[in-house]
This record gives sequence, structure tokens and C-alpha cells, in this order.
Amino acid sequence: MFGVNVTDYDRKVWEEELCDFLPDRIVDAHVHIYKEEMQRIKPENRKGCVNWPHMVAPDLTIEDMKHSFSQMFPGKNVKAVIMGMPTCRLDEVNDYALSCAKQEGIPALYCTNWDTTKDEIRAAMAQGFAGIKPYLNNCPSYIPEKEVRIFDYLTKEHMEVMDELGGIVMLHIPRSLRLRDPVNLAQMMEIEEKYPNAKVIIAHIGRAYVPSDIGDAFEVLKNTKNMLFDFTANTLTLAMTKCIETVGPKRIMFGSDMPITKMRMYRICDEDRYVNVVPRGFYGDVSGDPNMREVDDWSEMTTFMYEELRAFKKCAEELSLSKADVEDILCNNAANLFGIKF
Repeated sequence: MFGVNVTDYDRKVWEEELCDFLPDRIVDAHVHIYKEEMQRIKPENRKGCVNWPHMVAPDLTIEDMKHSFSQMFPGKNVKAVIMGMPTCRLDEVNDYALSCAKQEGIPALYCTNWDTTKDEIRAAMAQGFAGIKPYLNNCPSYIPEKEVRIFDYLTKEHMEVMDELGGIVMLHIPRSLRLRDPVNLAQMMEIEEKYPNAKVIIAHIGRAYVPSDIGDAFEVLKNTKNMLFDFTANTLTLAMTKCIETVGPKRIMFGSDMPITKMRMYRICDEDRYVNVVPRGFYGDVSGDPNMREVDDWSEMTTFMYEELRAFKKCAEELSLSKADVEDILCNNAANLFGIKF
């Protein structure tokens, strides 16, 4: 779908809840740009990943992104950090992302495979990429889904070159225990300690989408000084508040995971699992997906984008964040990191 089918309820949420809360300038630090024909991985082969995002968002061109932003953020100046979808053919999607980035004057991240060489990363950075986007699907094929570790797809060789270049790493962590997983936490702390010049963003607040995903992670992460976070595609206010209480408002930023956040939904917690509640029939047959549930009445259902921002607004109110703090999180932190000019 090109753009967003804006409803009267969307307009009500925008006008009554979000418009005055959001700053005039916004940076979305986590947007996937790709065309459907670039996909290389079938849904059943997406190791360790859920399938629903690919059901609700088959593609996002740069034109679609710009139009969607204009619909969802009327009157605001929105810039994006773009990257390909890591399940695509990497050479094609990286070329597309870089061409779009140069066309629009915005940053792009380079999608890597586990065997991407240091020289390839150096060449990508020299071409204009701001950093890399590793992903758990892009690990050696022999590793079982539940045993994938960070260093299986973001290798120590990759981290050495990012530390050397001071590059940015957008890291989606693996494993079913998510942020609270002890292996994840150990490897995150190793990255923090051994590669201090690399700028590592833990995407989605470590995929902490329900309270049980958090565990005692922030007791460990309070010892970090460099690690950054985004709350991309996350509607859990608790995760946002815990993260900001731990690392402060200068080390967290907004990202959307567009095109996924064009989805019409709201999220609930059901027995320690997040469930996306969606309009019946909107996204094909979701009966076999434990993270999806359909309802008939969606008259007061808005977009994933607005649900994420509603959750952050609640976080800002709970923590009594200042207007400057909100502007930092929604714009300045990412703008400064990526060198974005308005």
C-alpha cells in the first residue's frame, strides 16, 4: 500500500494527543527501504524472526516513505536514517538504500552478512554509508535458530573495523529471552568494553516488548557509558522509562521500523507474549501467528506509529521529561549522531 489510509480516528489522535507534544523537527532513526522483488528469504526460512512484519509491509520505496511521513506528521519536518531490509538480496538493497540516501541527503546503513569482510565495510563507508546493519538471519546457516548469538552475525572483525572507523552499528539482538538473555547481555557488555569508538545502537530497546523481556537487564546496562538505544516498533512504556532512568535522555532515540509502523493495530501482553491486535482480514491469514489477533471493531484503532508515540508520550509524562529532553529523544540525539542537517 502506498502511503497510509488516514482515518478520522487517526486525525483525532494526531490533533488531540500528538501534534502539540511532538517537536517541529523529527528524526526517524530506523527506516527500511526496499522493493518487494528484492526479497531473497522465504518466510519459513527467516531464522529466529517472526513473519508478521512481512505480511503487513511487503515493501517501502523512498517515495512511499516521504508520502507516508507527510500524512502521519502533517506540518512537521521529518528526516530518516534508512537501511535496506536485511532479508533482501544485500547487494541490490544496499545499492538502493545508498542511491536514495544521496538523492535525499540523508544517512544510510549498510546491511551486512556474517562473512562480510573488513575491506567491504571500509569500502561501503567510503562510498557514503554511515555504518552497518547486521541481522540475525545473516549468520552461518548451520547455527540452530535458538542458539544464534550476536557475534554469529556481527562478528568481532566487523566490530574491529567499526571501532577503527568510529562507525555506527544498528544492532537487533537475537534469542528468545531478548533483552534479559544472559548471553546477549554478556556480548553487549563485551562490545561496550572492547570497542569504545564504535557507536552501537541497541534497536527496539533490545526487543523488550513485554515486561518479562526486561528482567534485570538494566542492572547490567547501568554500567555502560557508550551504548545507545532506540525504541523502534516498541509500545512498552515500561521499557522506555527503565531505559531512560538507566542511561539518561541523551542515549536513546526514536525510530519507527517503517514500513511496519504503517500497520493498523494496538498491542497487548498475553502470558508474557506481545500480541498485535489488528482488523479482521487486513493482513491475510494470521490464524497461525501467535503474535497476531484479529477483531471486528477497529473504529478506534490507529497506526503502529501513533501507538509507539503514545507510549513514549506516557513515558515522558511519567518521568517529567522536559521539552528539551523530548526534542533530544525525537530529533537531536539522532541528528547529532548521524550528522543530519535541517
